[in-house]
Amino acid sequence: MSKDSTTPPAGYDVQRENLLDFKVPAQLQQVLEDDGRDDDKNFMLTTLDEVFNWARLSSIWPVTFGLACCAIEMMATSATRYDLDRFGAGAFRATPRQADLMIVSGTVTGKMARRLKLIYDQMPEPKWVIAMGSCAIGGGPYFKYGYHVVKGVDLLVPVDVFVPGCPPRPEVLLEGLMRLQDKIRGREAKLKTPKWVTDYAKKIPYRK
Repeated sequence: MSKDSTTPPAGYDVQRENLLDFKVPAQLQQVLEDDGRDDDKNFMLTTLDEVFNWARLSSIWPVTFGLACCAIEMMATSATRYDLDRFGAGAFRATPRQADLMIVSGTVTGKMARRLKLIYDQMPEPKWVIAMGSCAIGGGPYFKYGYHVVKGVDLLVPVDVFVPGCPPRPEVLLEGLMRLQDKIRGREAKLKTPKWVTDYAKKIPYRK
């Protein structure tokens, strides 16, 4: 009858076994004990609305809805390079009944306007809308001669955040999403002009 040897083999590091011992009970007891720290550091006071708003802004589910070239930028935002899922908004839903964000990414024609309004009405409350691109904001290049293009999606549904550009880059859409999270959180974002905008404005010749 053989017995297991309790002597470690040559060259074996005994301390290696201690790396897997996390000592959870001891660490928990250290947290529970009063070691001179103030008790207010172990507690957080908030309201129920704050908790709900935090959960909402951290789990935004956009509806799978794209219209024109801005939809390609929206797809790039959700891809690995920009990773929209870092903000909790990467779960695009195939049905509006499971979504709470509509990103209107592209040109809205008169024929599509009824479908867009139908999809928006099927989304449960609370719900939000991001108008992405100049076409969705005000008609874009079709504003003057495009009789078939809706001159702003805000004529159909209430828009929370406008993301300008033709088409806007994924970074701009991420900025719009963060501004939407500020709105859900109940805080007003402080608008700060980027440095490149100021530098570019100085190069534009000014005439009276």
